[in-house]
Amino acid sequence: MGKFQLLKEDVQTVFQKDPAARSWLEVVLCYPGLHAIWSHRFAHYLWKHKFFFLARLLSHITRFFTGIEIHPGAKIGRRFFIDHGMGIVIGETTEIGNDVLLYKGVVLGGTSLEKTKRHPTLGNNIIVGSNAIVMGAITIGDNARIGAASVVTHSVPANATAVGIPARVSMGNTQDEITKLEHSKLPDPVADAMKYVLNEQRKLEERINQLEKK
Repeated sequence: MGKFQLLKEDVQTVFQKDPAARSWLEVVLCYPGLHAIWSHRFAHYLWKHKFFFLARLLSHITRFFTGIEIHPGAKIGRRFFIDHGMGIVIGETTEIGNDVLLYKGVVLGGTSLEKTKRHPTLGNNIIVGSNAIVMGAITIGDNARIGAASVVTHSVPANATAVGIPARVSMGNTQDEITKLEHSKLPDPVADAMKYVLNEQRKLEERINQLEKK
C-alpha cells in the first residue's frame, strides 16, 4: 500500500470508530491519536535504521504535543486508532496487530528490566477500555476486549473479555459486542462463578429434600 493510501486509510478509520468525527479537516487537524500514530511511523522507521536518538527525540516531542507516549521500537499494524488518547503509554517491545482500538489512559507496559521481549503482544480486532493496564510479555488474542480500568497480567484467549483487578477472563464475545464495547453489558466472571455455585447448592438441597421425603 502506498503512503498516501495508508494516510487515507488512517483517516477513514477515525470516521469508522468515532461518531464524533465530522469532516476530514477536523480529523486531520484535531485528533492527537492520529498525529501520534503518524509520528510513530516515522520514528519507527528511524529506529529500524538505528537512528535511535532521533527516534526517541521525535517520540518525546510527539508526547509533549499529544499526551501519547509510543516508544519508537513498538510495532503497530494498520487501522490502529487511539480515541481520547491522553495518558497512553506503549512500551518498546509491544506488538500490535490490525484494527486495534485503545481508549484514554491505556498502558501497555513491561514487567522486566532485562533487554528482552517484556511488553504485550496484541492480536487483531482488539479493544482496550479506558485506563486499562496490560503488563508483561503476554498475548491478547484476536477479537478480545479489555474492560475499562482492568489490570491484565496474564494472556487473554481470542474472543474473550478480561475484566477487573486483577482481570478475570470470560469467553464468548460476539462481533457486535466487540464493536460496541458496551461496558454496561460486560460480564462479571466472579459473579457468574458465585451464581453457578449457588445454583448447584440449590440443586443439592432439592435432591436432599426429595431423598428425605422418601
